[in-house]
Amino acid sequence: MRFKYKNAVYVVSDGQLKPVDPPPTGFGKQEISWQNGKPTHSEIKYTQRF
Repeated sequence: MRFKYKNAVYVVSDGQLKPVDPPPTGFGKQEISWQNGKPTHSEIKYTQRF
């Protein structure tokens, strides 16, 4: 089986592959929070270059 996905961070949650949104400026961090062994939400922090 061949999959075509773009470069990204993906989380598998309840058997489904879900992309995590990138930082809007292209520079930053993504933090994934977990609860009871499952990913629950992500926090995106970004920097702005001048």
